[in-house]
Amino acid sequence: MVLASGLSCDIGLAMPDANDEKSPPAQANPRGCFFRLLVLVLLLCAVGLGFAIYFITLPQDLSDIHGYSPDSRALLRRDIRIMLQNSHDRSYPVTITEGEINQWLLGVLKAKQGGLLADKVSLDGVWARLEDGRAELVLERKVMGKPFTVSMYLQIEQTENESGAKTEINFHGGPFHKYLPFPRCGGRFGQLPVPQGFLLLVMPSFKNLAAVFPEELRLGFEEMTRIKIEKGRLTLDPRVPQRTPTGSP
Repeated sequence: MVLASGLSCDIGLAMPDANDEKSPPAQANPRGCFFRLLVLVLLLCAVGLGFAIYFITLPQDLSDIHGYSPDSRALLRRDIRIMLQNSHDRSYPVTITEGEINQWLLGVLKAKQGGLLADKVSLDGVWARLEDGRAELVLERKVMGKPFTVSMYLQIEQTENESGAKTEINFHGGPFHKYLPFPRCGGRFGQLPVPQGFLLLVMPSFKNLAAVFPEELRLGFEEMTRIKIEKGRLTLDPRVPQRTPTGSP
């Protein structure tokens, strides 16, 4: 009797009562899901940052720039300042090739790094790459003996009105993609294209470079009516376009 009673008691405890309601299904903890999502986002950001740093440390290939390789340098170097002055004084267009620009920079510019990191960073050269509609100005450096490059894109925008032509220099190379107008690509740190806002980090270096050539910049951009950047060449024209009189056929 005692054994039967105990057995029936154990069975009664193990079997659920028919009148008991169904227990609700277990629900996921929202805090746990948010934490896992946050960890995933941080992990992706860390991986992206690692790839970005890797491509920044890789200098861009400069062998396609005409005038960079000693074999592509002309024996006769033309003085660009005199070319621009003659073009302005005699009112005729002038075309300057990419190689001539780089040869001239190589001959007249003494690249020197200043500041607190002068003993760790050297400025080895300044190069211009001319493409259709834009130019890329590249600073070639060595940081603790390793090559490093940083560049800035330039685009020329010109408008004409009753008072004459207006030239504006845009410090970007256009959008990253034709369907994404913003942000605009400002240049490259190493092999990594960077948005225009990142140029604030290197703008002092480019301003110091521009300060070396105030007369050339004035003659080449302020005094020229039409400026055209093409693959491998720059065309400057000081002549004022002839306007057709109103009502003429």
